[in-house]
Amino acid sequence: MNWNIADIWERIAATIGGEPALLHGDRSVTWKEFERRAEALACFLTDAGARAGDKIAVYSYNRPEYLIAVFAAIKARLVPINVNYRYRREELEYLFDNSDSVAIVFEGTFAERLAEIRHSLPKVHTYLQIDDGSPPADWAQPIEPILARSNETRSIERSPDDLIFIYTGGTTGMPKGVMWRQEDIWRTLGAGGDFLTGRDKPSDLDEHARNVASAPARMRLVPACPLMHGTGLLTAISTLVRGGSIVTLPAHRFDAHLLWREVEAKRADTIAIVGDVFARPMLDALRERSYDISSVRVIISSGVLWSSETKQGLLEYNRRMVLVDTLGASEATGFGTSVTTADKTVRAARFKVGARVKVFADDGHEVKPGSGERGRVARAGAIPIGYYKDPEKTAETFPVIDGVRYSMPGDYATVAADGTLELLGRGSMCINTGGEKVFPEEVETVLKRHPSIADAAVVGVPDPRWGQAVTALVVARPGAGRIDEPHLREFVREHLAGYKVPKRIFVVNEIKRSPAGKMDYRAAEQTARRLAAGS
Repeated sequence: MNWNIADIWERIAATIGGEPALLHGDRSVTWKEFERRAEALACFLTDAGARAGDKIAVYSYNRPEYLIAVFAAIKARLVPINVNYRYRREELEYLFDNSDSVAIVFEGTFAERLAEIRHSLPKVHTYLQIDDGSPPADWAQPIEPILARSNETRSIERSPDDLIFIYTGGTTGMPKGVMWRQEDIWRTLGAGGDFLTGRDKPSDLDEHARNVASAPARMRLVPACPLMHGTGLLTAISTLVRGGSIVTLPAHRFDAHLLWREVEAKRADTIAIVGDVFARPMLDALRERSYDISSVRVIISSGVLWSSETKQGLLEYNRRMVLVDTLGASEATGFGTSVTTADKTVRAARFKVGARVKVFADDGHEVKPGSGERGRVARAGAIPIGYYKDPEKTAETFPVIDGVRYSMPGDYATVAADGTLELLGRGSMCINTGGEKVFPEEVETVLKRHPSIADAAVVGVPDPRWGQAVTALVVARPGAGRIDEPHLREFVREHLAGYKVPKRIFVVNEIKRSPAGKMDYRAAEQTARRLAAGS
């Protein structure tokens, strides 16, 4: 059986058409409506000249139209492209050009930015504006009349090789397009099996549809992180291929109180976040106001370490929740998981490895459990086919070792004697200080344990003696008062080796992060250098 996500969603819509698929404030889009509106848009795009394999960019905050546009693209065998809505002119020009986008579906609030660069996008022939109350752009077509068409339908044979791109900026450099086959996404997300109930993977689409129809309950996910981020999109796809529904928050910035109000109102059972940048405000909101969060069964975080202290705080408000860290990236998921419950606490950065996961030292040999040796985490199996138009980076990130192709995004770890992984951090951010390697995330995790610290970034600053000096930027929690640098350094020394203790710690008002919560290490390093030079 060959699996294509559009085929799966169409069959689900035909099976449970009256059930909600997309929820946004007062709006509710049923599965039948989700499929019909996506079909209308797919027909419009092909009539406008888009052909199989063409790229369709989606430039929007979280809202139903985002996922409708993704569904429409894959229905027509087009490739959806995620657009980071914080990008400015040069980044947007690069993304649209590099992706070869021929159409852009955009929220009205971004019309002004697009108007500035339209002349430099000769490949784009179609602009479709989502109505968010902004004035209509005279060079774009409103999307709502297109979505409202009721008689549009086409028959198309799709392939499991049809692609979905996830553009990732990582922590440095311009964005890169990770190319996923749809069947590989399906398989890496569990292929329709359910480890909670023990249900086996379906053998064909009919069996999967029966499983969806007979399920005693269906997931209701709130992606607190942006859909344009890999975590948001992949968790949304994972929910929808199981016949669940997506609750998007009607706001342009993350608001923890709004999140809990929507969880309470929609009885959401799953929340997707990216580390403490989401989890800490969520915990603070629960401490400030009472919410009924009894419906929540799982909170899942990916891409950024999530502190044990924050997890324990959240569990005080719902002891039945399962809090899951997943070790993954846009380049692959399923490297490992770390599960915390009210009865089971797992040390931060400790992961149980997934199937087909190994750790390789930089010289290519496999790291032995219990050796204490560092290596890069690698996963075989259902992984992307590479980066779009970047064969050199593809060869580096997706190497073939002993005849097996792996995804190795760059996360370093040691392997404990029991086979679990101790995550150290991304190798590209590693600090070399006096010949010792320091992984920023390890130090950041300790700093954020201190009750006075809300956020932390650790970078290397050039130093004549050490090569690089470990330097920290910290944001104080409200009401924390003056941060005592010597005390904070001693706090880190209690948990880590002396060479990992920051030589300097600077208090700042804000640490720049992406909308998904990932650290902007380039900006942090520039700030640290400036502060170090002025001290």
